[in-house]
Amino acid sequence: MPRTWCRALCRTLAWARESYKLDFLTMSSLEAPEATTDTPRPTGGTFASFRSPGYPTLWFCGLFSFLSVQMQMLLRGLLAWDLTEREAALGITYLCFGIAMLISTPLGGVASDRLPKRRIMLVSQSVITAAAAGMGAVVIADMAQFWMLLVAAVSQGAAFGFLGPARIAISRELVGREHLGNAITLALLSMNGTRVFAPAAAGVLAGVPTVGIGGTYLISAVFALISWVLMLRIPKSVGQPVRASDPTQSTRWVNPFGEIINGIRYVMEDKRLKRLVIASFFVVVFGFNYVAFLPALIEGEFGLGEQWVGYISSASAIGAVAVAMPLASRADSKQARPIMTASGFAFGVGIIGFGFAPTFWLAFGVILVVGGAFTVYQSLSNTLALAMADDEHQGRVQSLMMLAFAGFGIAAAPMGALAEWIGLRYSLAATGVVVLVASLSYSILERRSDPSNPAS
Repeated sequence: MPRTWCRALCRTLAWARESYKLDFLTMSSLEAPEATTDTPRPTGGTFASFRSPGYPTLWFCGLFSFLSVQMQMLLRGLLAWDLTEREAALGITYLCFGIAMLISTPLGGVASDRLPKRRIMLVSQSVITAAAAGMGAVVIADMAQFWMLLVAAVSQGAAFGFLGPARIAISRELVGREHLGNAITLALLSMNGTRVFAPAAAGVLAGVPTVGIGGTYLISAVFALISWVLMLRIPKSVGQPVRASDPTQSTRWVNPFGEIINGIRYVMEDKRLKRLVIASFFVVVFGFNYVAFLPALIEGEFGLGEQWVGYISSASAIGAVAVAMPLASRADSKQARPIMTASGFAFGVGIIGFGFAPTFWLAFGVILVVGGAFTVYQSLSNTLALAMADDEHQGRVQSLMMLAFAGFGIAAAPMGALAEWIGLRYSLAATGVVVLVASLSYSILERRSDPSNPAS
């Protein structure tokens, strides 16, 4: 089975090399030139961003990083159970990751606006690589302890909080505002594509006696290291910080917490941007919680085994990949906002339908729609938010959008208590209702504030 995945990866790299004339040995064709106004931009199409110099390098950085991360998501749970054999330990491990990301993401947004983004990415990816390699080493040496797993989870969560805003901001610089939606959608394609097979591959490898959890951790560290090496091919001239609007701020170190407040104030003063950020927060925090309830629904309600949880998790990723290709060519069109709103409604209805699905196979079909709708919403909401933000606040706006993903893990605890009180299916339906209300409120307020009206 691992050989099959290796062949698939090689075919993907060969296809990209042939389609876009990429030189993976020298990476010469992937290097972005000095950032100037004469830099050619992609003209359109599903893979428009790949024709922008430098973006293919960034995309493959993300691909290998996501491969590593998706493998470690499964390994973290397997190792936590092996070390403690307690369900609570699983929740604590992911809670540490979420809290670290919640704290670091706003700081990562400030850093992205004020420091070289390429350097932020290199340092963050170094932390992710070191944590994976360290866990692999201690497991192989039979020295692993639960507190080590928590330290690795915290360090990787913090690294992600810095990596995300910097990567998106560099994408905007490489492809331009007019193709930012295409770049974000293609990045999500790589993330969701790895969700289809990376966790399964990690599970298979962890079960091989000669590899085990420790060896699989080291394999994930190799993927993370490849991502780091590719980042070195991004020119130093790309991702330089934007000079602050206040000249006094460009000559001295600023208070990061003051910068966070400045970013929040910037969003709050722009009514349309504020509506989008708040609506996206509610949609993600409550809607994405369906992922936490998958085992309870599949095993508790349908009476099926753990492998069926894996199948339905892959179905969500498959739905996300299926919509990414057609969405990539439309993410930067004038229809982006209504498509995003419609996907929010579809996401909410899908969660409600998933909660009340009477059979597994009906739930399987619904989750395909849920995965696709969420990907559309995530891609377009991020695109619209960054399109409305000025260059000086790109990182902080992106960090506010990312906060919802840190928050959904924390919100899973009270949602779990609600499920025990009113029942799992009704709890899922309640999250779907919140998504619908958030999407409906955003749609109504946007119509009242017609952008074509000069007075709005």
